Amino acid sequence: MSVVDLSTELAYAKFENPIFTASGCASSGKELSQFFPLTELGAMVTKSIMLRPRSGRATPRMAETPSGMLNSIGLQGPGIDHFLEDDLPWLLETGARAVVSIAGESVDEYGALARRLRGVRGIAAIEVNISCPNVENRGMVFACDPTSARAVIETVRINIGGEFPIIAKLSPDVTDICAIAGEVINAGADGLALINTLLGMVIDPKTLKPLLGGKTGGLSGPAIRPVAVRAIYQVHSRFPKVPILGMGGVASGSDALQLIAAGASAVSVGTASFGDPLAPVRIKSELASLLIHHGFARLRDAIGVAHG
Repeated sequence: MSVVDLSTELAYAKFENPIFTASGCASSGKELSQFFPLTELGAMVTKSIMLRPRSGRATPRMAETPSGMLNSIGLQGPGIDHFLEDDLPWLLETGARAVVSIAGESVDEYGALARRLRGVRGIAAIEVNISCPNVENRGMVFACDPTSARAVIETVRINIGGEFPIIAKLSPDVTDICAIAGEVINAGADGLALINTLLGMVIDPKTLKPLLGGKTGGLSGPAIRPVAVRAIYQVHSRFPKVPILGMGGVASGSDALQLIAAGASAVSVGTASFGDPLAPVRIKSELASLLIHHGFARLRDAIGVAHG
């Protein structure tokens, strides 16, 4: 059987294969490690870490939708202190590659998180989740405002230096995602994560009230995959040298290959893991077979091939 080279790069970070977890879908990997060694993946992207412990939003927090899922978790988590003392050391002990996702409510919080991570060994890259409301700007989501998005990435870059690649995670809930991408690239982002969930809502047919405790939530799953493919294609076309971590509805090797052909250098698997914890390793195997079928000896040769 032919063997395909699955190795890939995001900025100056190298990975053995392109299949990552999606932030928020596997915490820091402890639950997922019951099903397969985390070293099978290119990287574990941690749940977005905040400066202080956070209880999250009111329940209910999740709702099934046609070909997807809404979640309104509210970035629940123990905060950066617990993460650095417990979760990250455990993850690194498994031998997995760690991409640490961070989130904040203000530009200063992002800067403080970056300072806490500076000098921490074993981190492959930082994912900056800017799909959070800016409490200093009437709740405007950072990723939906060019000025705010740029300010966050500039602050993270200043505070982290060149120690780790910075991957800016962008929201699809904008008119021109390439404009936001351009701002964060100019601010110092080494790569982009495309896409975060789309904002949605479910009305309970029994009560005729919003089903989720937080009213709105992030839509994920196969329903959003065409949006992800479009966004990746557009951004790669505009910024072909900027690496992209693609995500959004990936449930098979064929799905992953679509994102790679559109321009992604690696692919995160999220919602699919809820129904099938082995989905990431299955998708990796399926992707390898498809690359061979299409005549690719290396994954890198398939990146952006749809633009040919």
